[in-house]
Amino acid sequence: MTFEYAPAPESARVDIAPSYGLFIDGEFREASDGTAFPTVSPASEEVLADVARAGAEDVDAAVRAARAAFGPWSALPGTERAKYLFRIARLVQERSRELAVLETMDNGKPIRESRDTDLPQVAAHFFYYAGWADKLRHAGFGPDPRPVGVAGQVIPWNFPLLMLAWKVAPALAAGNTVVLKPAETTPLSALFFADICRQAQLPPGVVNIVTGDGRTGAELVAHPGIDKVAFTGSTEVGREIARTVAGTGKRLTLELGGKAANIVFDDAPLDQAVEGIVNGIFFNQGHVCCAGSRLLVQESVQEELLDALKRRMSTLRVGDPLDKNTDVGAINSAEQLARIRALAEAGEAEGAERWAPECELPSSGYWFAPTLFTGVTQAHRIAREEIFGPVLSVLTFRTPEEAVAKANNSPYGLSAGIWTEKGSRILWAASRLRAGVVWANTFNRFDPASPFGGYKESGYGREGGRHGLEAYLAGPDDRPGERHGEEEDGRAS
Repeated sequence: MTFEYAPAPESARVDIAPSYGLFIDGEFREASDGTAFPTVSPASEEVLADVARAGAEDVDAAVRAARAAFGPWSALPGTERAKYLFRIARLVQERSRELAVLETMDNGKPIRESRDTDLPQVAAHFFYYAGWADKLRHAGFGPDPRPVGVAGQVIPWNFPLLMLAWKVAPALAAGNTVVLKPAETTPLSALFFADICRQAQLPPGVVNIVTGDGRTGAELVAHPGIDKVAFTGSTEVGREIARTVAGTGKRLTLELGGKAANIVFDDAPLDQAVEGIVNGIFFNQGHVCCAGSRLLVQESVQEELLDALKRRMSTLRVGDPLDKNTDVGAINSAEQLARIRALAEAGEAEGAERWAPECELPSSGYWFAPTLFTGVTQAHRIAREEIFGPVLSVLTFRTPEEAVAKANNSPYGLSAGIWTEKGSRILWAASRLRAGVVWANTFNRFDPASPFGGYKESGYGREGGRHGLEAYLAGPDDRPGERHGEEEDGRAS
């Protein structure tokens, strides 16, 4: 029996201005050349606001503001920096309902995920790193660690505010200043965060936000006044950034794509595994770098598991992201929807069997029904390439050794999942999987105290936990800002 759900729209409202400027040196300003671009709601294709597009002159102004603020900010005792981070965390909590609605409108993800996952994690990261601000000498990176300088940070569109928190919180706790470039399709929550920084009375120039497309990000990465680059996004762009910073002395951390294997052994609790599989690939419409997009299931339980999985997929509700009943929201952009469709069509053309539950999609916006492919081999594109959408490829295995070999047969190495009742099997498989994060009998679980990052084409460096501080700290022999001939007043010469 199928139950029908009456709409349960989110009652909170958010005031979005017709246009937004760049946030530089504590103030909003228009782009130097006056150009702007629209940000669109993926669920309705409605223009939400016009946002300034930063050019080279604007990026330079933001970096100079961050350089000027670096001296005073880094000189503050850790306990004082912690106070600002605590204020930001509390303001995020106070404004969490507003921010959740904004994130859902701009990104397309269900309001339940924005409200119950993203925003609590954002606040938790600022609380966590506030606790580290006065304990840096105990982080394990030397007896007298110093901040690196000005951090240029480029974040993606799948978790706009959460990725901001992952990068900004450890940078500020360590005494660095920041120039952040949000994704072109989801700039609004970063601009609202700028207002939170002003509410928290963060000194001007400590956090600067420049909006724009890939050209803006390239200007920021290449700017000679940047000491450390942090990027989360596609492997292709990550390669370009690595080439740009090579030989410059800039520090670099990259968190890139993934093609995670979710391994189900024959002794796994299948009902629990089905929930983990659904969460692993359909959470946030599959717009997750560590999504469990490859399901490896032991042959003896394949039929039983797939029957249960199809029943569960048939209950997923696709539609208005602001409806609290919605499980799968809108695809973030027309460009991403086209890529998902192209790869799904390639899967069919290469002989895999496609299945999706009956699903009536809205007439406007960008939508893709939850989709399952069986009969997939390791040669299929859908088993090799990151789809970044709600598409699951199913492969089978007979032995644990075969499962690990297939899981590791990927250019990526960001995450993996293991489903079994045997603790010894969990430890055996986890020690052999080439993935930065391995979940056991769960998936997509995060904690600010736990590091996250990958191997191979999934990037390098870690974010979160004590490890997330390392890239923002210099040793006692490194003088902060030394590459730029920093003057006593904090300006670059």
